[in-house]
Amino acid sequence: MNKVILLGAGGKMGMRLARNLSRSAYEVIYAEVNAERRAAFEAELGRTCSGDVNFSDCDAVILAVPDNAIGRIAAQIAPKLRAGTMVIVLDAAAPYAGDMPDRSDLSYFIAHPCHPSMFNWEADETAARDTFGGAGARQAIVCALMQGPEEHFAFGADLASCFYAPVSQVHRATVEQMAILEPVLSETVVATCLTLINEAILEAEKRGVPYEMARDFTLGHIYAESAIIFGHIKGTAMSDGCLKAIEDAKPKLLNPEWRQVFEKDEMVKSIRSITQAV
Repeated sequence: MNKVILLGAGGKMGMRLARNLSRSAYEVIYAEVNAERRAAFEAELGRTCSGDVNFSDCDAVILAVPDNAIGRIAAQIAPKLRAGTMVIVLDAAAPYAGDMPDRSDLSYFIAHPCHPSMFNWEADETAARDTFGGAGARQAIVCALMQGPEEHFAFGADLASCFYAPVSQVHRATVEQMAILEPVLSETVVATCLTLINEAILEAEKRGVPYEMARDFTLGHIYAESAIIFGHIKGTAMSDGCLKAIEDAKPKLLNPEWRQVFEKDEMVKSIRSITQAV
């Protein structure tokens, strides 16, 4: 049995992870510095949550803390960790920005959820309503071993599969690939485009289309068109009229240079704005 410390257990993400870890075979120590969150954690999960823990004899520490606190907290606990301990972070921003402590004898592992796909089919109603993941719906996860012995990847992947459960697939990535996935792909591109779609729905409402009508129409078309664009349904294609509309609209909706967000200097700038946010 491996001893694992979940740091930030009383936070929103920490609570999600704790629920799954409490059902795993790992020996888990739950830690939270905020007294109110500790009390809420113990009331909801029925597990002891400590304000101060012994880091010297654990096998792994999971940092369920905000991106802009990872570097500071990792620096505080690193001197207390024995050689070979794995430090797990839940996002690539801080590691990619170089915020992890200079301890070559520690393993650094990154594990991030893909979140349940819109094309998942879940028979259980609770799982079907789990859009974030970790509460019944299957999801893939992406993991990177930033440093440490090769055998530690399997340890980190197993642990991540427990706290993000149920996991359908573990994708192995480099730290840079994870930074491309988030924030660039998932936030800079996807979240921005979805925000634009919502603004378009509101614009349609201003022009006389009832909001619920525009929303239902748009969400249905997102689902159907995504199935075609991403190859979920084979043997189908957009209509000629739709393809023509896309061709005409791209120059109006998109900066022709939009792919520059994937350039390294732009990635670093974006990630720095996340890790240094107050």
